[in-house]
Amino acid sequence: MLKDLFLRLLSEESVTPNAANCLKIAQEFLSDFNVQYFNKNDVSNLLLSKEVNSSGVHLAFCGHIDVVPAGNGWEYDAFKPTIKDDLIIARGTQDMKSGVAAFLCAIKECKDFSKDIRKISVILTSDEEGDAIYGTKYVLENIKDMPDIAIVAEPTSENVFADTIKVGRRGSIHAYIKIKGTQGHAAYPSKCINPVHLGASFLEKIAAYDLDKGNEFFEPSKIVVLNLSAGIGAQNVTPSEFNIHCNVRNSTLSTKQDFENYLLKHLKGLDYELKIAQGSIPFFTDTNNSLIKNLVKSVEKVANIKAALNTKGGTSDARFLAQYGVKVCELGVINNKIHAANESVNFKEVLELKNIFLDFLRSYKND
Repeated sequence: MLKDLFLRLLSEESVTPNAANCLKIAQEFLSDFNVQYFNKNDVSNLLLSKEVNSSGVHLAFCGHIDVVPAGNGWEYDAFKPTIKDDLIIARGTQDMKSGVAAFLCAIKECKDFSKDIRKISVILTSDEEGDAIYGTKYVLENIKDMPDIAIVAEPTSENVFADTIKVGRRGSIHAYIKIKGTQGHAAYPSKCINPVHLGASFLEKIAAYDLDKGNEFFEPSKIVVLNLSAGIGAQNVTPSEFNIHCNVRNSTLSTKQDFENYLLKHLKGLDYELKIAQGSIPFFTDTNNSLIKNLVKSVEKVANIKAALNTKGGTSDARFLAQYGVKVCELGVINNKIHAANESVNFKEVLELKNIFLDFLRSYKND
């Protein structure tokens, strides 16, 4: 059942934001669940839900069925899954149709849900790899019964399967700084105001600066310079402006305001323009809660490994759930080939992931 479902999902060319037939496949697979679609513009979202007990928590499994384009360098057709020994090769094998297939099958197989789980929901979107404006975020804006806890089946494993559970993610803040000067002839520097010269000491203050010291779960929030530009392309003309683009992947220990204050402090005395924008907000799920403790136990029971808890990597849709107060974490297959040519997964990982989710559904205890 699991392999058949997985191969069906992989055969759908669901490049962002096209859902192809993936959501229909999921709906038909859990045919006894209530169905709601939340579609906007070109994005399709599916909410499946079912009451399984009269009391307990509302648990959601979340994932995306959209994938990035195949790109070049494939040995096989990216949307015709190829089985080679234990590997299944296709776009989306790791990111993240494996996770979707695993939790759908775990839910379908489970006939004895924990008495501490009241309701099961599945949230699927076709807009995670894209702008993510009308995907999971849009569903949560319109949902009536918000989940209490959620598992996003993103590929989190690093070296061996189930070695990592994500309990948070860093945010992302971009700053665009324009330091202004006066253009002139390079042979007469005294008649010019060179913004690059003015900005050199500022650049030294911000490059690789840590806004905080980090903690057990987060690395320091470091300012990273992404791009520098100045000049008009002529060899004998000084620039009129010096443009700096920098980014901070911030933890919950630093805010957009902290970043802005630091930049403003060191821009004093300069003629400048500053634009700053928060692309995503960091979150952290307390590792002492029932969601994390139960999932760690299920991982150890099924995969015989003690999962590390960390917040490494980029953003995911888990950030939207956290903004609504949902306790959320992420667990999935190894992520060493995501977005790459010949993306593949060992099917044993998908099977074990399904078994972890199945054990979680059966044994969850709301401490």
